[in-house]
Amino acid sequence: MKSSIVAVLGLLSSILFAPVVQAANPDHIQQLLSTRECQGCDLSGADLTAAHLIGVDLRDANLEGAILIEANLEGADLTGANLEGANLTASMITNATLNDSILDNVNLSKAMVYDVDVAGASMMALTIDDAQIFHTGISVGGQLPE
Repeated sequence: MKSSIVAVLGLLSSILFAPVVQAANPDHIQQLLSTRECQGCDLSGADLTAAHLIGVDLRDANLEGAILIEANLEGADLTGANLEGANLTASMITNATLNDSILDNVNLSKAMVYDVDVAGASMMALTIDDAQIFHTGISVGGQLPE
């Protein structure tokens, strides 16, 4: 009897406390790929692996948890975008704008990040293993502003 109660409680706790799964709006993904403009779109959790997103307008877009492995974001405007927890492993981010964006917990391993404007961006717990970062305000260490 006690083991049955423990099993039921275990099952209920996994259901009640499961992380919320976010899903991108399929219409927004289609809009992005066809028009290259998706300002304010919901692309959370979208799989955009190896996507050619050169010059796209993703201002204020929600890309939380998006998969952008090997994506090309050359010249992209991501001002104010939420990329929290996004995977940008081996992506190319050059001459892009990420002003005031959320880059917390973003994986930039093996990414090429050149001449990117990140003024005002939140960048807590970035993963930058083997990344090439030049002429961009991302660095290791330092102090928090007072």
